[in-house]
Amino acid sequence: MDWLEAVTLLREHHETAVLATLAQIRGHSPRETGAKMVISVQDSWGTVGGGNFEAEVIDRARELIATGQRTSELMTFALNDKLATRHGVQCCGGEVSVLLEVLGARRTVAIFGMGHVGYEIAHIMARLPVDLVLTDSRPDAVTPERMRPLLEGQAAVSVHHAPAPELVLHELPQGAFILVLTHDHAEDLILCEAALRSQPSYIGLIGSHSKWQRFCKRLREEGHDGEQISRITSPIGLPSITGKDPASIAIAVAADLTIRWESLQG
Repeated sequence: MDWLEAVTLLREHHETAVLATLAQIRGHSPRETGAKMVISVQDSWGTVGGGNFEAEVIDRARELIATGQRTSELMTFALNDKLATRHGVQCCGGEVSVLLEVLGARRTVAIFGMGHVGYEIAHIMARLPVDLVLTDSRPDAVTPERMRPLLEGQAAVSVHHAPAPELVLHELPQGAFILVLTHDHAEDLILCEAALRSQPSYIGLIGSHSKWQRFCKRLREEGHDGEQISRITSPIGLPSITGKDPASIAIAVAADLTIRWESLQG
């Protein structure tokens, strides 16, 4: 597998990686400018020259992954016996600079309920580089004609007609952002209960204060304690955006998620 195939595979598996590119060469170097390699937590593909300096590149790439850093970084190595890396020296006689670019795993946003509000949220999310999972138990809510405008943006969109939508929820990757806004309160409750038994980064439930109080009571009856239930955000969206039309709610939700994502990036 070459480095480009590795990028595709890692994205499909929601794994963060680092793309290392030999950006500049002075003097002798074991590879030509533009040589690339991809480094994941456990593996690597391609090469920027091998030897001790490549081992240093791999170490630093994995440090970037472990710390969650998202900015690019340029590393420069003198390939002579006077300057050693932690792995030793390399005596090609030149100097190389390697650009490290973190390829973050795409976030997964799962919208359960493709009514008016869900559809408007999906319209915004479809323009972002995310994996967008759209699910509804009603076949007319996810027809190909209705979903077609959502396929034109950057998002990788998957659409599900699921009479038991919690089955789709169980297939989501760890760290997904889940929005629950179906047409049926009983379905919402099932999805919330299922979400609490998984490992999402965010669970958002649309609804009024009274609806949320009823849900809290039912979730306690299902065995969830207060700390677990507090993982659910209800109502959803920025509270400072008070419009109740579907487009305004969608803007409030998208803005809230964007703020949360930026805080995760540090």
